[in-house]
Amino acid sequence: MAKLALHPDRLFPADDRVRAIARALYQPIKDLPIVSPHGHTDPAWFAYDQPFANPAELLIIPDHYVFRMLYSQGVRLEQLGLSTRDGSPTERDPRAIWKLLADRYYLLRGTPSRAWLDWVFAEVFGLDVLLESSTADLYYETIDAALKTPAFRPRALFERYGIEVIATTESPLDPLVHHKAIRDSGWAGRVVTAYRPDPVLDPEHDGFADNLQRFGEVAGEDVSTWAGYLRAHENRRAFFREAGATSTDHGHPTAFTADLSRADAEALYARVLAGPVTAEEAELFRGQMLTEMARMSIEDGMVMQLHPGVFRNHNASVFARFGRDKGADIPVQTEYVRALKPLLDRFGNDTRLSLILFTLDEDSYSRELAPLAGHYPVLRLGPPWWFHDSPEGMRRFRERATETGGFYNTVGFNDDTRAFLSIPARHDVARRMDCAFLARLVAEHRLPEDEAHEVARALTYDLVKAAYKL
Repeated sequence: MAKLALHPDRLFPADDRVRAIARALYQPIKDLPIVSPHGHTDPAWFAYDQPFANPAELLIIPDHYVFRMLYSQGVRLEQLGLSTRDGSPTERDPRAIWKLLADRYYLLRGTPSRAWLDWVFAEVFGLDVLLESSTADLYYETIDAALKTPAFRPRALFERYGIEVIATTESPLDPLVHHKAIRDSGWAGRVVTAYRPDPVLDPEHDGFADNLQRFGEVAGEDVSTWAGYLRAHENRRAFFREAGATSTDHGHPTAFTADLSRADAEALYARVLAGPVTAEEAELFRGQMLTEMARMSIEDGMVMQLHPGVFRNHNASVFARFGRDKGADIPVQTEYVRALKPLLDRFGNDTRLSLILFTLDEDSYSRELAPLAGHYPVLRLGPPWWFHDSPEGMRRFRERATETGGFYNTVGFNDDTRAFLSIPARHDVARRMDCAFLARLVAEHRLPEDEAHEVARALTYDLVKAAYKL
C-alpha cells in the first residue's frame, strides 16, 4: 500500500532560504480562526446536528469538484448517486459509490481536489495509506465508523476546526427555517445566510415566472408593479438581515450594469412580467437590478458580491436530468471596465457601498479588476474562484492583482464550497500560498519581514472580517 503523508512544507517555495521565510510567516497564522463568508453548505447540518449519513454522502455527492472529474472519464452521474429531477432511480449503495472514487482516485492527481481530500483523509480521519482500489474498504469503514460518533457531527467539526463564522447562501424564496432553528437551539456557533436573488431577478432563470409569483407572496407585496417589486426585495433583504445576513450574492453571466430612468425601468419591468423577453432585454434587466441592489446596499449596509464570467449549466442534458450546479459551469471572457461604468458613475465614490468582484477570466485581473479596485473606493477583489481556487490560481491572482490593487483592496479568502470538510483544507492551502508569495517579496527585499507578518494576518483574518462586516 502506498503511504499517505502530508509534508509540512507542502506548497512552500523550493528554494531553502525563501522556504524558511514562508515557514516563519505561516506559523503565527496557521491556527487563526476560519472565517467563511460565502459558501453553499447546508444550514440544516448545523440546525439539527444529525450525523452525516455515510462517506459518499459527505465527500462525493455534494462535491462537484470531485464528481465532474469522474464524469469526464465516463462515470455516469447516476452511478454516483446524484438525485434526478424526475425522481428516476440512481445508485443508492454508498459503498459502491465510494468504490468508484477509490478505483479512479488517480484521476485527481495534480488537482486541488486531491490536495483537499488527502488533507481530510489524513487530518480528519487519521488515515495513513493512499486511497486506491485495494484500500477502498479500509477507507469506507474507517470514515463510516467515525461518522457515527459524536466527535464527527457537524457542530463538533465546526468547533474542532476553529470556524468562527460561516455564511450559507439562500434564495429570497427560502423561509430560512434552518437558520431560525440554529438561533433557537442556543448553540454558540455562528451560521449566517446571504441573499442570492438570481431566481427572482434573472428573467432567464428556470422557473422565473413562478418564482416571481411566490416572491410577491412571501414578501407580502404586489410585484405586478415596479415599485412593488423593489419593495419586495427590500422586505426580503430585511428578513435575511434578521437571520444574520451581511451580504448579497449575484451570479450574473456578465458584469453588465445599467442606470435607467424610472419610466424606462418601469417599461422594462412590464416587458419582463409579460414575458418572454429577448436576451438583450434580460441582460438589461439584470444590469438595472445590479444598480438597484447597489442602492439598497447603501441603504441597508449589505455587502454586494458579483460572480460573473461563467456559462452556467453548459451541459444541457445533464442540466435537464440533474438540475443546476453539477460541474458544468465553464469560464467565459468577461469585461468589467465598460460593464460596471453605469453603476460606478452613480455609486462608485460612495464609501457606504462595498462591491466585491470575482472572475473566472484571469486575464482581467491585471488589465481591468486590479486597476478598478485600485481606484474606486466601493470596489474590492474577491479571491480566486471555482477553477482558480487552486495553488497556481492563488499565485497568479497575487502576481497579477497586487501591483495595481495592493493587498488591502482584496478580501482575504473564501472557500465557496458545498463540501463541508474541505473548508479547513482549502483555507490551509490559501494561507500557505499567501505566505509563499510574501516570502518571495521578503527574499527579494521588496517587503520587510515584519510587514509581511502583518499582511499574512490581514489576508488570513482581518480583511475578510472587515470586508463582510463580520
